[in-house]
Amino acid sequence: MAKKEISGYVKLQIKGGQANPAPPVGPALGQRGINIMEFCKAFNEKTKEFMGKPVPVVITVYKDKKFDFIIKTPPASHFIKEAAKIKGGSQEPGRNIVASITKKQAEEIAKKKMKDLNAHDVNEATKIIMGSARSMGIEVKE
Repeated sequence: MAKKEISGYVKLQIKGGQANPAPPVGPALGQRGINIMEFCKAFNEKTKEFMGKPVPVVITVYKDKKFDFIIKTPPASHFIKEAAKIKGGSQEPGRNIVASITKKQAEEIAKKKMKDLNAHDVNEATKIIMGSARSMGIEVKE
């Protein structure tokens, strides 16, 4: 198979199963000449299990206006807020602690995010998640 020539990449964060031609999706893809409805249908089909959660996606655009996309897992901050049952992190992380999660919850999040994290094992991934939680003003308890 001949190698396709890549014209660029588009990185977006869209709620799972809810892509539509409205901004930010429409303008970002329209300027690259991609069929917006074709992308929306394919994206919504692949992200049904993440319904309503923010899903990062990297779209590879080729010279012939065709595209591929890679779906990543929702951001760690989303899972941390979900585990702590809060809407947002602290306005002053490090000074104000707004909630707490357990180390076990951090480990569960690390397992979900493992393929997107730059870690060799679950222990390292858990440390990354615990660091993210602390930077949001959320305490990690043993």
